Amino acid sequence: MILNLSLIHNRLSLWYEQHHRVLPWRDTTDPYCIWVSEIILQQTRVNQGLEYYLRFIQRFPNIQSLAEAEEAEVLRYWQGLGYYSRARNMHRAAQLVLATDCKVFHNPSSLSPDQIYNQLLSLPGIGEYTAGAIASFAFNLPYPALDGNVYRVLSRLYDCDIAFDTTAGKKHFHQLAESLLDRTNPRVHNSAIMEFGALYCTPISPDCSLCPLQECCLAYVHHTVELLPVRKPRTPLRERYLNYTIYLNNQMQTLIYQRTNNDIWKHLYEFPLIEDDHLLPIPANTPSIDFTHILSHQRLHARFLIKKVSELPQLPNTFTIPLSSLDDYALSRLTLRALNALGLQL
Repeated sequence: MILNLSLIHNRLSLWYEQHHRVLPWRDTTDPYCIWVSEIILQQTRVNQGLEYYLRFIQRFPNIQSLAEAEEAEVLRYWQGLGYYSRARNMHRAAQLVLATDCKVFHNPSSLSPDQIYNQLLSLPGIGEYTAGAIASFAFNLPYPALDGNVYRVLSRLYDCDIAFDTTAGKKHFHQLAESLLDRTNPRVHNSAIMEFGALYCTPISPDCSLCPLQECCLAYVHHTVELLPVRKPRTPLRERYLNYTIYLNNQMQTLIYQRTNNDIWKHLYEFPLIEDDHLLPIPANTPSIDFTHILSHQRLHARFLIKKVSELPQLPNTFTIPLSSLDDYALSRLTLRALNALGLQL
């Protein structure tokens, strides 16, 4: 069975025209706004990412405002999204754009399509997917953009059981995306196939009986839809045990410090921590809360204790702030969850 590319292009674009969600980054060709949206949405659902996008763009409406901001403020506006290295990379990239001859965000008309794509690809935090998304959505250039939704649609259309998250798999799927790309209107094509994967060709129980691409889908013919896409076996999660103490004195002041090691939550702030191979005992009559928090390669077992003291202890690298000022500091989602659960809402 040979896929009918023109039929797929027409069906996808018609479906997209009728069913796509109205989102602010789809109403612009500003590469900066599209870049911000793509980074936010890489690990965040649209309904959650929309609020962050609007808030971020309101504070940093262009690449100059982002470049000139302090990193701490950028992280504060990213708070709750996780993957803070992405925010730091965006900040670094914005500074590089202003400091170098990277014209893609302020003078793209002087660049060839390949120059636009390669300049995007040269910036921190921008890989093939993000470069392809910006190039196609902002400039209508014929580059594929492969997110998880696109991998799923492609794997089913071509009945491909190669693990898409391996080096060989990524190369193979990139070739499939290139061959399927509608070069006459890559902006609509990439938007449509991503949206189709997000809303219709879903991971579980897609409605294949009414699918507009049914007659072109090899997985439907071979009854393998539910088996695709294929991932490589996951590596075991690293187990970590984090014991936090929230010191509070009579003036409702507390201690925090900034994480500086090349580890999770770099440059974020948190309460004094003891990391051990187990959670430490809870003293009698001490308010506490436990959480299990899963990151991409780690499972964090965290315990937060509230310890009321007449005088705050002197601990290395910590500093004193009013508890009410915590909102001025970028905190991890785990810390925000604990504060809320312990009744210490910001």
